[in-house]
Amino acid sequence: MARPKQDDGLSKFQRYRDLRQKSGLKLLRIWVPDTSAELFQAEANRQAALIRGSASDLDAQNFIEQNFDWPDP
Repeated sequence: MARPKQDDGLSKFQRYRDLRQKSGLKLLRIWVPDTSAELFQAEANRQAALIRGSASDLDAQNFIEQNFDWPDP
């Protein structure tokens, strides 16, 4: 059953946002890198090559291996 049309001058999305704001939430929009983009992958590879084999890289890898709960294969 369709809802009756509300004559408050607001769009459906504006009513939705108002309801969320009244319940203490805030709309947040962010841009994040597209990890499938060729430029992102090239930059990630470049940065990985810079630290590969360095002491800080080995420390980070050891920390991850010791603290991550690896799933059984």
